Amino acid sequence: MTKRSSVFALALAALAALAPTLALAGEGEGLLDANTHLTDRASLQRGASLFMNYCSGCHSLKYLRYGRMGDDLGLTEKQVTENLNFTGAKNLDHINVAMNPAEAESWFGKTPPDLSLEARSRGPNWIYTYLKSFYVDESRPSGWNNTLLPNAAMPNVLWQLQGSQDAVTEPKHGNEPCEKGEVEGKCIKDLALDPNRVGQMTPAEFDQAARDISAFLQYAGEPAAMEREYWGWKVVLFLAFFTFLAYLLKHEFWRDVH
Repeated sequence: MTKRSSVFALALAALAALAPTLALAGEGEGLLDANTHLTDRASLQRGASLFMNYCSGCHSLKYLRYGRMGDDLGLTEKQVTENLNFTGAKNLDHINVAMNPAEAESWFGKTPPDLSLEARSRGPNWIYTYLKSFYVDESRPSGWNNTLLPNAAMPNVLWQLQGSQDAVTEPKHGNEPCEKGEVEGKCIKDLALDPNRVGQMTPAEFDQAARDISAFLQYAGEPAAMEREYWGWKVVLFLAFFTFLAYLLKHEFWRDVH
């Protein structure tokens, strides 16, 4: 192995280790940066609590078990049972919902999807942006709409925390489509909190809550990612050190060969 090929092999190993992170970081233009960290266990615990209290009534995590979640997030079985398990499921059961699918479809127009792989499919930035993009729209059956996913069937389940947002509009220019959707023939320019319907959280606190939920769903999509991130940089350092030793060994063996 030449010195150039050794360096090339090391670069490939480093890119392979970082590929999942780079893929998520580059997904979706125009999305807000969730700035999630799977090493932030406190954030994941808060996200689990928020998800189970506000989202799990409709959305399941069918590929994640209560016990695995507790172990990864540093929670005891008792803590999970008392604070996160609202269906009476066993510790080794998957996180499913008690809602009848037929009733859910009649209420929302479609059965709420399982969110186990949502972060892997769309990325945590998409989830974060989606949670912050609800606004009041009386023309919709739920009374809510979303600039990122227009005409979404899901209502804003976090409105008590965030408060109500209204659409700030501007005139539409010709036939050009509106980037954030439109209301009554006008383009949505931005969203603004209604001062008469404020939430339980400040804007900064709600941003953190949306970030925590996004981080938790990122974890739920690939629980092993926590361990991979913990060991990834150690493996890269080992490969670099091993490549250096292999180069020295090759140099020693071939020193007298002409």
